Amino acid sequence: MPELPEVQALVDFLAERVVDDAITAVELGSFSVLKTYAPAPQAFDGLLVSGVARRGKFVDIDCDGLHLVFHLAKAGWLRWYDEMPRTVLRPNKSPVAVRVRLASGGGFDLTEAGTRKSLAAYIVADPAEVPGIARLGPDPLAEAFTLEAFAALLGARNAQIKGVLRDQSVIAGIGNAYSDEILHVARLSPFAKAAALGEGQVATLYEALRETLASAVIAASGKPAAELKDAKRAGMRVHGRTGEPCPECGDTVREVSFADSSLQYCATCQTGGKPLADRRTSKFLK
Repeated sequence: MPELPEVQALVDFLAERVVDDAITAVELGSFSVLKTYAPAPQAFDGLLVSGVARRGKFVDIDCDGLHLVFHLAKAGWLRWYDEMPRTVLRPNKSPVAVRVRLASGGGFDLTEAGTRKSLAAYIVADPAEVPGIARLGPDPLAEAFTLEAFAALLGARNAQIKGVLRDQSVIAGIGNAYSDEILHVARLSPFAKAAALGEGQVATLYEALRETLASAVIAASGKPAAELKDAKRAGMRVHGRTGEPCPECGDTVREVSFADSSLQYCATCQTGGKPLADRRTSKFLK
């Protein structure tokens, strides 16, 4: 799933190509992807794109006050064309869920692989009408997201820090991959309780969060949409690297598997050398 750094890179990529261009058509390859019913996609025909913004993991394309908002979810992606295909989309006959055509001849598809469809698109007058955006917590790279604000958020939550970092209503934009990376940099167990962290640990975690995300944004900046997934994987320290050596200490990167996801961590760096139980609890293996 693309997270804050990749979504920001997609926003910047699109902004360079679509702002001040006009949309000639928004076509649906999947009717279920559109979560709003009015106005219809045809309302975009002829509208000029005035801006592209990131809201958490959502991309917001502003067209003269009418917004096309989408969330790529776990298996969605954006495919850019300098020259759009002339073929007409046949609903539910391809991975293409949404196709946006521009007056310049270019445009993009929103695609989704697999059978579990969770990519979502919205057509709204105000992005706050999108439920996922209305629930978003603060942006972790915003100037107002201070150490004091972060400490207050953690102090109010007696939950595992891994889950708190991923909770979009607490902090917007961080997912499974970057929460693993942030916790590794901060040398914290993913199962540590947020409210129980000491003042020094909170400060270290805050710096790790800001620096990890800022560095990832810089690394992703300027890359074409087609290269962002591979660039994200290449930049990971522990996430997705089960069985490989930790870049800090050389210990083997370990994994905890859940029903539909997994986390990676270094026992030496993060849990005092004790491997975490590979089940849905915060207990250590005896």
